Amino acid sequence: MRFLSVFTIALLVTSAAEAHTGIGAASGLAHGFLHPVGGLDHILAMVGVGLLGFVIGGRAFWLVPAAFVVMMALGGVLGLAGAGLPFVEAGIALSVIVIGAALAFGSGVPLALAMALAGGFAVFHGHAHGAEMPLAASGLAYGFGFLAATALLHAAGAGAGYALGKLAGAAAPRATRLGGAMLSLFGLAILTGVL
Repeated sequence: MRFLSVFTIALLVTSAAEAHTGIGAASGLAHGFLHPVGGLDHILAMVGVGLLGFVIGGRAFWLVPAAFVVMMALGGVLGLAGAGLPFVEAGIALSVIVIGAALAFGSGVPLALAMALAGGFAVFHGHAHGAEMPLAASGLAYGFGFLAATALLHAAGAGAGYALGKLAGAAAPRATRLGGAMLSLFGLAILTGVL
């Protein structure tokens, strides 16, 4: 329960993503790195993906986050190229809801479904990152920055799963399912504009 309390407090003090072109500085490696960690919706989805890979276990530990990173890069290229993608903000919020729901179901989510969900929603996250990159920015450095931050957030999710297993022992699966349900509620709050 201590983990869930700290997790909830951390989520509440993080600001919502500003996935709109031209808000704030957004150039180079550092700013590309800061974009995913600057928004609650991005943090929740990416940490959730890492935790989902950990919970499913086996090859999912790296395949689910890898699917997210690869498809997010594709979405980033689409956003940078100016390709239209409808409902980007809604897609990002829905990613938090769906990943939370997958966590609530525990390890029963098939690997292929988890990869498809992670990869499909990653396109929306990547599009938001790519669309926000200003023309003067180094696309390669900015892209590497947001991919590196994403991988670290996935690792944080897997680390949270490991720590929860060590701290909660036999109660870890139940705590993870509860955390997934909370994640879905946060996603719903983001989708409806409450957060």
